Amino acid sequence: MTEYPFTKEELLENVKKMNSFGSRTTGSKGQNDFIAFLKDEIHKMGFETKNDYHTFDRWQAEKSSITLHTDTGDVDVHVSSPFPYSGDTDENGVTGELVRVHAKHMGFGIAHGKIAVVKVKDFKSTYSGVAFDQKRAFPEGTTIPKYYKGPVAAAFVKFPFLKVAAKKGVKGVICIWEDMSDAMVEGQYLNFILGYQGIPTLWVNSHDGEKVLSAAEKSQSATIVLTAEKEKNAVSESFCSIIKGVIPNEAVVINTHTDGVNCVEENGALSMLAMMKYFKEHPPQRTLIFVFVTGHFRLPNFKKPGGMSDQATSLWLYDNKPLWDGKHDHIKAVAALTPEHLGCTEWKDVNGVYQKTNDIDIEEVYTGNKTLDDVYFECIKDREHIRTVTLRGHNFLHFGEGQPFFNVGIPEISLVTSPDYLCAESPTHEMEKFDPQLMYEQTVTFIKLAERLDEMTAHQIGKADKYTLGIGKV
Repeated sequence: MTEYPFTKEELLENVKKMNSFGSRTTGSKGQNDFIAFLKDEIHKMGFETKNDYHTFDRWQAEKSSITLHTDTGDVDVHVSSPFPYSGDTDENGVTGELVRVHAKHMGFGIAHGKIAVVKVKDFKSTYSGVAFDQKRAFPEGTTIPKYYKGPVAAAFVKFPFLKVAAKKGVKGVICIWEDMSDAMVEGQYLNFILGYQGIPTLWVNSHDGEKVLSAAEKSQSATIVLTAEKEKNAVSESFCSIIKGVIPNEAVVINTHTDGVNCVEENGALSMLAMMKYFKEHPPQRTLIFVFVTGHFRLPNFKKPGGMSDQATSLWLYDNKPLWDGKHDHIKAVAALTPEHLGCTEWKDVNGVYQKTNDIDIEEVYTGNKTLDDVYFECIKDREHIRTVTLRGHNFLHFGEGQPFFNVGIPEISLVTSPDYLCAESPTHEMEKFDPQLMYEQTVTFIKLAERLDEMTAHQIGKADKYTLGIGKV
């Protein structure tokens, strides 16, 4: 039996260390401290790091509040979370009449000079086959939900057009989550895939949202406060570290991102540290390039020029072609591995109560072609804890930081479990939902995948498939 130079207890301690840096949104002190920790650990192993520095305008919410001005006095309303990069106020906030806006995309004209109130409903009838195309599953019968739901999906698809609201002269926006429990939506750092919107916006749960809706029906006013820390030309870095093999012109790239908000988003870098410890003791034949990117939580600023449906690793690929594109005397990346969101248990709303529903949230794994799909199932056959499906890139959607490799034709295996608490900031860092044993087993799986790929020729690995189109299988 193979012995690994790390334990689940050591992984857990590293997760706690990561949590100690606080929320690690892009360019924040928390992320910078986490990156410094990662690089220090890598340097202790005797490996060098290569850095890529980027600048962007950073925005981070500080104070937020909602006060309703009613006939019987002022009433404070709990804010579930600020809307990232929405907009901000001074300490006094902005005051205006509350107006219910039903057409949350283009109907903000009725709220000129006022505060708009919109609902963001959970999905009920959108078939998952629009975004996913499932290949295989283990145990047999495992499947992603036929109707994908939850705050991440709702915020990414049903968000209000805040730039339209700003253009129409709206003072601020209150977004009310609907059909999701108060506990599920608390602290959600959403939506993070939009550019700066130019209008202060706050999220409110459905229970407290009833107070806001009632005030809007009576044409009452409110004051919203959203102050922010703003930094022009903030610096954030991606970096990589190389374990050289005896095959000089080929590599497997192992990547994840370093920005995140809780114990699972994003802990992939800690899994990669463990992998590096293993491969220091077991040198590979083919070079391994470990890539730690920034910008996943600020995608408008951290994608390759002209990139549309892509992730932050696309910028690293753009900046580091000699390490992967195989042209001239460049290294050719023959495959990629992407660990994200390890150790996730499943929590869902059941009859309105947010609770644990399974010891393992479904491990959604993209496999870039049939060969890699077979390799994945070969490498998980001895797992004690497993609940997984494999997926194709579908309708030009491929979630997670493995997508940029798929987009340039490099086959990859990407773990991108998507729990409803993925983007939740909380005092506990969501540790009550984390399983270190599961993270350990998933990390070992990635080591086995890297070793199996090391035994295969580039021809055997093959090229990445293309996106499938239409209604996918779920």
